[in-house]
Amino acid sequence: MDGAHRAALQLQQLPPASSADPVSEASFSYKENLIGALLAIFGHLVVSIALNLQKFCHIRLAGSKDPRAYFKTKTWWLGLFLMLLGELGVFASYAFAPLSLIVPLSAVSVIASAIIGIIFIKEKWKPKDFLRRYILSFIGCGLAIVGTYLLVTFAPNSHEKMTGENIIRHLVSWPFLLYMLVEIILFCLLLYFYKERNANNIVVILLLVALLGSMTVVTAKAVAGMLVLSVQGDLQLDYPVFYVMFVCMVATAIYQAAFLGQASQMYDSSLIASVGYILSTTVAITAGAIFYLDFLGEDVLHVCMFALGCLIAFLGVFLITRNRKKAIPFEPYISMDAMPGMQNMHDKGMTVQPDLKASFSYGALENNDNISEIYAPATLPIMQEEHGSRSASGVPYRVLEHTKEE
Repeated sequence: MDGAHRAALQLQQLPPASSADPVSEASFSYKENLIGALLAIFGHLVVSIALNLQKFCHIRLAGSKDPRAYFKTKTWWLGLFLMLLGELGVFASYAFAPLSLIVPLSAVSVIASAIIGIIFIKEKWKPKDFLRRYILSFIGCGLAIVGTYLLVTFAPNSHEKMTGENIIRHLVSWPFLLYMLVEIILFCLLLYFYKERNANNIVVILLLVALLGSMTVVTAKAVAGMLVLSVQGDLQLDYPVFYVMFVCMVATAIYQAAFLGQASQMYDSSLIASVGYILSTTVAITAGAIFYLDFLGEDVLHVCMFALGCLIAFLGVFLITRNRKKAIPFEPYISMDAMPGMQNMHDKGMTVQPDLKASFSYGALENNDNISEIYAPATLPIMQEEHGSRSASGVPYRVLEHTKEE
């Protein structure tokens, strides 16, 4: 009886593993989601501030003769440092939270840019005009904030360790291989129409960017997760898949930036921001759900609320970017000091009349080659004279008169 009583007491002292483990796992996954979301929000905020600082520096030095004068300013270097810090924060966030949560949080940078633009506006305005002019921005910011809250609240709780074995297992899984086959075929078709058929539609270009971006975020999560595990003591850098993922991440990011640069030359930046955010987020969430199985085991309510948060964030970003000022197209004009023969401050008073080397002269309506010399215009030979030299005497210009004998 003593032995049985002692065994019963020991069983009573043991914690109920079946009831405690799910709660601890749920709290741990929520904590990781929160850390990843905070890192992503911080990174996007800092990147937005950095871009606005550098933009302010470029605008202030727009009239400078030195095209690289911004390198000498502390503001531009501060913006560069903040941009690197923000990108590092976004990169680190991939190691803690699922892609489906981190990718849509890029709407934070759009919200921050809109708020910074409204605060630092330098135009005179009245309260009624200000509200009427920026009402779409206020509504868009509100919707984007609500969508971000829903995304963080109902995000998936998949937290798989980014070990080399797990990443290789996902790489050779048939859903991801099928997805990669479809993505490669779609990318080649879009690239063919863009290069060969001159299909310069913004959806075509930004869909190319979105397809490349989905691979960038998938590989970035793998690289970030393996680096975090290595720092924690579980070395993952001896797996070849780490270097394969790193090379793919860098390559897709470079080509993604190239296509974005081509799109920025043809379309307005606000349109690129809204359409690019919607397409990139949709494709990246799909890639994360297939590769990392983000929504595996999630109930229908959480998936529907997460999708609703994405739609609200999309609408908010669209309203914010729609209210931005469109860039004024360049209007060519004639610069008087750039005309040949026009005296300006850089000619030091020596250029008065253009050289008559061509067949046409200023004011002539027809070719002057066949006109008799008797009707040739008077010429003014140019004599060099320095400004400010009062000792110079004589008339600097002399009119040569033509006679019939000549």
